Amino acid sequence: MPLRYLLTGLLGLPLLVTGYLWWTLLSPFGYAPPQDLVPLAAGEHRVFVYGTLRHAPLRWLIYGRSGDPAPARLPGYRREGLDIHRNANASVEGLVLRVDAEELARLDRYERLGIRYERIALPLADGRPAWVYRRLD
Repeated sequence: MPLRYLLTGLLGLPLLVTGYLWWTLLSPFGYAPPQDLVPLAAGEHRVFVYGTLRHAPLRWLIYGRSGDPAPARLPGYRREGLDIHRNANASVEGLVLRVDAEELARLDRYERLGIRYERIALPLADGRPAWVYRRLD
């Protein structure tokens, strides 16, 4: 009897993981973008990532490709876990992603824009702006 439960659990685990990933990353349920969100302009958007989005397999799950990220640095901030805070004497190492408006909307969903994070434009060390996700208080 216990072996049957073990096999059922082992076979059900991939289904549960797949369902969770679908619900979190792709489903139309469970998330609605903020109502005051300005529509995204067509074309390329630069996004600075410093946490989980640095990992190519995760980016592939979220928007269908791992992209061609470039190393980047965000001056004037320090990283604390999955958040950044202002600090004039620090900088955060990360990557710059180049995404289109649809991919940025998928990143917004992953970051739970308006619920867990806000998306703001900040200048990187190269002087050019990029979208950056910061935790909401």
